Amino acid sequence: MRDAYHEELDSIGDGLVEMARLVGSAIGRATTALLDADLKIAESVIAADEKVDDLQRDLENRAVTLLARQQPVATDLRIVVTSLRMSADLERSGDLARHVAKLARLRFPGTAVPHDLHSTILEMGQLAQRLMAKAAEVIVTKDIDDALQLEQDDDRMDELHRALFQHLLDDRWKHGIETAVDVTLVGRYYERFADHAVSVAKRVVFLVTGEHADELTPPATPITSEPA
Repeated sequence: MRDAYHEELDSIGDGLVEMARLVGSAIGRATTALLDADLKIAESVIAADEKVDDLQRDLENRAVTLLARQQPVATDLRIVVTSLRMSADLERSGDLARHVAKLARLRFPGTAVPHDLHSTILEMGQLAQRLMAKAAEVIVTKDIDDALQLEQDDDRMDELHRALFQHLLDDRWKHGIETAVDVTLVGRYYERFADHAVSVAKRVVFLVTGEHADELTPPATPITSEPA
């Protein structure tokens, strides 16, 4: 009976990893759809978000069942409750990837992003994907140093977000109000996506240590890996 209980706990973790990998892939493909005006990819991202939602509902149902039947305490209780919170972060990340894809679909056959901002948006999309890939890895490894590092890695996203606004406020902006609104929304989607990846990592810290990430000191080595 206890073996089955711990297998169910492990399966909740597996579900979180699958969600993280799905939303990481989604933000990468949504970025491609946005910059290349690729309607087919945009539609596939939008449709695939339903699987993320289904995974979250399934995870929530299993977690609630465990709470009701097993009444876990101590570390096991932390795992269940924290997993519920992580699943919410990941589900919202999927929604943000879908928003990017919907904007690509809305502006098709044109593009919502002017050419002079393509490199910035591309970097934001790639960074968002890397951050979520690292969050997925942290869920698996429970590596506290890597989890704490993720918040520092997110600093680059904040820099890109600020640079985007500086470009929009420049007197030389010539792409009109509608495009300015589109770019503002896109920047916000990527910035929030990265925040959710950081939140997942912070929750892993709490799951493992029982302490909040803000109470611990992060390491100083930035991520260097590229998304697969």
